Amino acid sequence: MTAVDEVRMVYLTAPDEACAAAIARTLVDERLAACVNILPGMRAIYRWEGAIEDVREVVLIAKTVPAQVMGLSARVRALHPYALPCILVLGVDGGFPPYLAWLAKESRPAP
Repeated sequence: MTAVDEVRMVYLTAPDEACAAAIARTLVDERLAACVNILPGMRAIYRWEGAIEDVREVVLIAKTVPAQVMGLSARVRALHPYALPCILVLGVDGGFPPYLAWLAKESRPAP
């Protein structure tokens, strides 16, 4: 079984569903993440370059292992249209052991 300390969730945002889907497919195809959820319809209010922005965005939640976080982050930065993409790495405190094992298996490069 896989311990929860071997799992990371990476919170990302994208400007639209097409961009989110392209990033998600690349991360899964390259085995940088086992799964990426896409949640459309998010509204973000933030300060950027001195102005308050109020925009629609899409949330992505990628599930991966610690060894893939740096590669995942680099790949997102290469694919993302934002100058400063949101990439937040979150630890996992628990989970269904068979799912965690699947996630760990699918997030590692094929032998």
